Amino acid sequence: MSVRRLADVQPESFAFSDANMAWAKKEIAKYPEGRQASAVISLLWRAQDQEGWVTEPAIDAVAAMLDMPKIRVLEVATFYTQFNLAPVGDVAHIQVCGTTPCWLRGANDIKDVCKRRIHADQHHRSSDGKFSWEEVECLGACVNAPMVLIGSDTFEDLTAETFDRLIDDMAAGKRVEPGPQVDRQFAAPMGGPTTLTDPSLFSREARDDGEPRVEVVEPQNDADDAPVATVEKSDTSELSDADRPETLSEARDGKPDDLKRISGVGPKIEGILHSLGIYHFDQIAAWQPREVEWVDAQLKFKGRIARENWIDQAKALGGGEAATSGDKPEVLANSDQAPIAAGKPNAAAPSPPDPDGSISQAAEKKIDGQSTEEKRQEKIEDTEAHEAADKDSAD
Repeated sequence: MSVRRLADVQPESFAFSDANMAWAKKEIAKYPEGRQASAVISLLWRAQDQEGWVTEPAIDAVAAMLDMPKIRVLEVATFYTQFNLAPVGDVAHIQVCGTTPCWLRGANDIKDVCKRRIHADQHHRSSDGKFSWEEVECLGACVNAPMVLIGSDTFEDLTAETFDRLIDDMAAGKRVEPGPQVDRQFAAPMGGPTTLTDPSLFSREARDDGEPRVEVVEPQNDADDAPVATVEKSDTSELSDADRPETLSEARDGKPDDLKRISGVGPKIEGILHSLGIYHFDQIAAWQPREVEWVDAQLKFKGRIARENWIDQAKALGGGEAATSGDKPEVLANSDQAPIAAGKPNAAAPSPPDPDGSISQAAEKKIDGQSTEEKRQEKIEDTEAHEAADKDSAD
């Protein structure tokens, strides 16, 4: 950023006008006690609006009003380029936009006029003291490039000739009209509108006859005639008590097998199996296809028994080492696959039990009296029960 310094020649004093002083007091009152310094930019801007530029006495006055060190106010005034630190023209200080859109459309021609009519260098007044100029960044009217800002008014769509004439009119004290300096309204197309040009669109007849001028097209919905897809339901409704597997009124010797050792069976499903009279692994191991369908229908988890190989697991748990170790048995998903851990497709087979027959700590880790596996299985059962209930309601 270029160095900005105060002008060499300064007035002896500065004072806000009565109206501006009243405004400044209201502005300061907007901020809580101890935060009055936040009004520094507003007060400097009002001082510039009154004098045309920010003088050193104005900086002193603002610092005193806000109880700020002078250097802090000076930092603000010299940092922001919106503040003029040297005298400007008595009639007009012209800010010329030199950003790309204006530059492409002739901003250099406007600057040449300023150099010729006002001063060869920026921030200097003309010989009669009436005008000064500077180049600034985008002023926000790119579609009307090139343009200049004088005070709070923009003058757009300029050429060297129209800008020359604008300076002449201001020097003579004539009233000048801000906005586009060509025959168009603000940012509308030059030469007039290019759309909706048919006068009949805006005629009284078009407004008053009340008849729509657009053909109303009825919505086409071929879906009403489309065949409705049907889904064949399974024949579980045809199952009867004849398909019910062998059941017991109670567990043999009052000691049911721990059916939760079958991967896929948790406390909830075990309770349902008990209510159906199924307590032992050998009962499950003996199920036939129709009996599997019957139990599936009672559990409302269709396909789960086959999917999780309950029968193979029950056969493995019915006797042998797995039956006493507490580990889940290894089962075969099909005859072509190697053994996989029950209920864990694509997982490596579990390691054999410890030589002394102890159960691994991870397998028997308890949480609040319930194993991690049981908690996991219970969550699965709850989820599938909700899904089954939703499906039944949909059917």
